[in-house]
Formats: sequence, structure tokens, C-alpha cells
Amino acid sequence: MRLGPHLHRIGNDVVAAYLVETDDGVTVIDAGLPGHWRDLLAELAAMGRAVEDVRGVVLTHGDSDHIGFAERLRRDHGVPVFVHADDAERARSGAKPKVATGPARLGPTAGFLAHALRKQGWRTRYLSEVVEVADGDVLALPGSPRVIAMPGHSPGSIAVHVPVAGAVFVGDALTTRHVLTGRPGLQAAPFTDDPARALESLGRLAGLEAAWLLPGHGTPWRGDLGTVEERVRRAADGAGGPRS
Repeated sequence: MRLGPHLHRIGNDVVAAYLVETDDGVTVIDAGLPGHWRDLLAELAAMGRAVEDVRGVVLTHGDSDHIGFAERLRRDHGVPVFVHADDAERARSGAKPKVATGPARLGPTAGFLAHALRKQGWRTRYLSEVVEVADGDVLALPGSPRVIAMPGHSPGSIAVHVPVAGAVFVGDALTTRHVLTGRPGLQAAPFTDDPARALESLGRLAGLEAAWLLPGHGTPWRGDLGTVEERVRRAADGAGGPRS
């Protein structure tokens, strides 16, 4: 799906990944689930591109539903995969703490699990090699993506700001569709290591110039990034979650 002149989305509102295209090639932001490989190939073809045009994958964090086809790109096509140093081990091994899932409804939860099965979530391949990044890094990739540390969902969660695409990619720093309840709108994502810290990190989005805020789960959002933290805090209040 083409969102703008330099911006494409693959997947859907359950699990999404993104492509940034410039004259220099393509940067992939997150890699969904293994079965999104076909979606990647189809979108590249629609763009008049091929896998050989992909210059790098930037992971917003190291969870399994964001690293799906990253190792395939790295291993078979020599594409480097970038992840924050604090999530490097998570991306390599899947090691993560057990956290409370919070509220859930049967229908949306079953739908999420069924989608993960259809997209071969059970075939996750963790990364053999990663390129570690840090807050403030501007990567030498199409679109010159800038790394913004957003710890909370995981220690190494990041947002990725790409001015040429008018977009900031936030992974699971927040969601616009809760995969376990189906609740729409800006809100905290489930399966978060440190919910209070995740809320605090959202303040880092204020002041960014971007028309699009793009989560890993849910619909693309457009609005004032300076209001995002307070909107998510209000949603947390309504759900009985943390504000501080």
C-alpha cells in the first residue's frame, strides 16, 4: 500500500511493516512475520523494485512479530539489520521477560493468533548478526532514518524518524489498535516490559516534523505529535493503566 511519494506499508492493521523509497533504494522499517515475505516481494514489484534494491532493515525493537523476514534478507541477500544495542540480544535470541498482558477479549485475541499462524509466526528466525545503533544515530540508508530511543516496551525500543517520507515509525511504543481487545485509537501497546517508562518516552515525539505516525499494530495516524503522550495517558486512565 502506497501512503505517500516515499512511503509504503505492507501487512495490515494487525501486523504492519513499512518501506521507505528514495532514488538510493529502499529501507525496510520492521519485518513483520515470516509470511510477510510474499507481501514484501509483491510491494517491491508494484514499486518497480526488487529485493536487490533493499539497502537495510531498521527494527523498532527485537520482538518476534517485528523481525519476521529480517534474517532472510540478511542471510540470503546481504542486507544489514539495524537494532538498538539494548535490544540486540532480544533480536538474536528472543530472550525477554514475562510481562502481564492486561485486558483481552476472545475475538480479537483469537484473530491476532490466527493471523500470526497464517503469516507463519511459528517459523520465526532470530538474527545471526545485527548492526547495533544508539539514540541520535542517522543511518546511511535511503531516507537517512534517525534513531530516537523510546525505552519502555522493551529496553531498546526506538522510533525511526524519516523526514523525506514525512513519517515517524514507532513500533510498539504505542498502538492504534490493541491486538488483544480490538480497541481502536492511540493507546499503550500490550506486552510492554515497563509501561510507565513507555508512557514517559512518548514525550520524545513532540516537536518532530512528521505527517504520519506509523505503529506496528493498528491504522496509520495523522495529527499533532505534541498531543500523543497526553492522548495515550488519557487512554491508559480509561483502561486503568499507569500514568507515571
